[in-house]
Amino acid sequence: MNTPNKLTISRMILTPIFLAIFLLNFKFHYAIALVLFIVASLTDLFDGKIARRNNIVTNFGKFADPLADKMLTTSAILGFVAIGYCNIWILFIILFREFAISAMRLVAASDGVVIPANMWGKVKTTIQMVASIVIMLMLTVTFDFGVSVLEAPLVIVANILLWLMAVATAISGVVYVIQGTKVIDFSK
Repeated sequence: MNTPNKLTISRMILTPIFLAIFLLNFKFHYAIALVLFIVASLTDLFDGKIARRNNIVTNFGKFADPLADKMLTTSAILGFVAIGYCNIWILFIILFREFAISAMRLVAASDGVVIPANMWGKVKTTIQMVASIVIMLMLTVTFDFGVSVLEAPLVIVANILLWLMAVATAISGVVYVIQGTKVIDFSK
């Protein structure tokens, strides 16, 4: 197995560990979860760069890399829902897009076509990761380090960032569907 695929798998492994630590209530759990999320997010940055630089892009990587991203970003959103910082409709929009695009990828794969992530999907993932990091950083400062003056702004910032995330996710989904319908044979 090549290094980029190992990094992708490591992101998948880190995801449930991140979510468990995020949800468990112990001293500095948000800070530890934040570090794990950042490390997992960085594996996304490096796996693609290494794969392209060394010309070792694989079908496994084309499929598993965006799947690992979905696992990681969705776990953060699930964590935000669990602690009351994310509207359920945001989660629905994101999950709807992710399931729809995964279904399209499976249909394409049954025809022998691999649809790799496009620029809009990468923008969506970057927004999701950065927004999640900002929210977790504010949670860390507010609750792990007791800076309660940030609690009210945290709610506002989290809402703005999460809705931005949902909009970017919806836009990337529409673009992906438009591009996907050009390569999928729906007559079969």
